[in-house]
Amino acid sequence: MISGVVLAAGASTRFGSTKQLAEVNGKPLAQHAVDALAEVGTEELLVVTGYDAEMIEAALTLPAGGRFVRNPDHRLGQSSSLAAALHAIDDRSEAAIVLMADQPGVSTPDLRALIERFRSTRARIVRLAYRDGPGPALLSREVFAEAGHLTGDVGARVLMASHPDWVEDVDVDAPAPRDVDVPEDLERA
Repeated sequence: MISGVVLAAGASTRFGSTKQLAEVNGKPLAQHAVDALAEVGTEELLVVTGYDAEMIEAALTLPAGGRFVRNPDHRLGQSSSLAAALHAIDDRSEAAIVLMADQPGVSTPDLRALIERFRSTRARIVRLAYRDGPGPALLSREVFAEAGHLTGDVGARVLMASHPDWVEDVDVDAPAPRDVDVPEDLERA
């Protein structure tokens, strides 16, 4: 079983409003990550909310098997949302693909490539490697405990930097999808 995780708990301070709800191509920004994970066929999908949780949960449509996980510690940063997701994942899950709610443009074929590489290598971490930098990653159950103990406004990149031998890259011959951090980024998205 492969799980999907969307981290959507942040306060969007640079954006000036709840960016997870900003419209991109006719739907909320966070819905793009949800849809990508649903299309790739994750058997479980978790969306971590925190800041403006009620509004975000009301705006998103989850597939069968999808559920929201509230992070009461979202103010402590991204690591607390990752921990909340990893603690809520089904015990049968072998791995989880982690996507940010503010990064539209991650393609279904790229996510399938993560799953295929994990299944063929059983690597602890499988990461998309775009021409201009790293992208989303799949974390195997082997690293859930360590990833769940990260602190601060950091994600699994800290874990990858500390254990480069755990990382299996999937090369993608395209530029990395860009985060939406400020309203001007919506035009690009």
